[in-house]
Amino acid sequence: MSGDRSRYGLTVSALGAMLLAVSVFLPWYGLSFTATGLAFVQQVADHLASQFGNASLQSYIGAQHAGLSALAGHEFAAVSAHQTLKNLNIVLLALAFLAILDALIPLASGGSSVPAGGGAATVVLGAVASVCVIYRMVRPPTPAGELVALSLREGAWLALLGSLAILAGGLWPRMRGAGGSAQTTEETIWSVLSGSTPQR
Repeated sequence: MSGDRSRYGLTVSALGAMLLAVSVFLPWYGLSFTATGLAFVQQVADHLASQFGNASLQSYIGAQHAGLSALAGHEFAAVSAHQTLKNLNIVLLALAFLAILDALIPLASGGSSVPAGGGAATVVLGAVASVCVIYRMVRPPTPAGELVALSLREGAWLALLGSLAILAGGLWPRMRGAGGSAQTTEETIWSVLSGSTPQR
């Protein structure tokens, strides 16, 4: 059993993959008007009122300018990765599906541990998913130039958590085998830290 992969790590990877798959359909970004966007809306409203409205309509629209300015930065809608990231959401779902398969198939074998090769791809899948999620957190899409601003919502953070859980499960320490394994591990760590070789 020496060198076998721990079932706990594969369980963490499977749960992280499920969380990643669910997060794709949760709100990733909150939408809010920027000051530039509200100024553009005000200009359009003033232009329409001057062209097609009467004096009372123009006066009413002018009175609403202060109220519109106060809406800058306030979220008015939320969108999910499924709605905004047309290609990346498919990639994330595929990575989550593969990670679930790679983790659950070895777990179905039974026993306290699984073969060393079981779940080996979870590290790569978790790393790729983490990079994709972090990229879209740092570089969100721009749906309307400078008119609308995007802010991160819970879906993006849950996707990052799920991706890191897949990665962490793949890096979970392997089973050492029965009898004296804990002592051997402690002695190895102590020898690395102290620079000495433990006496036997």
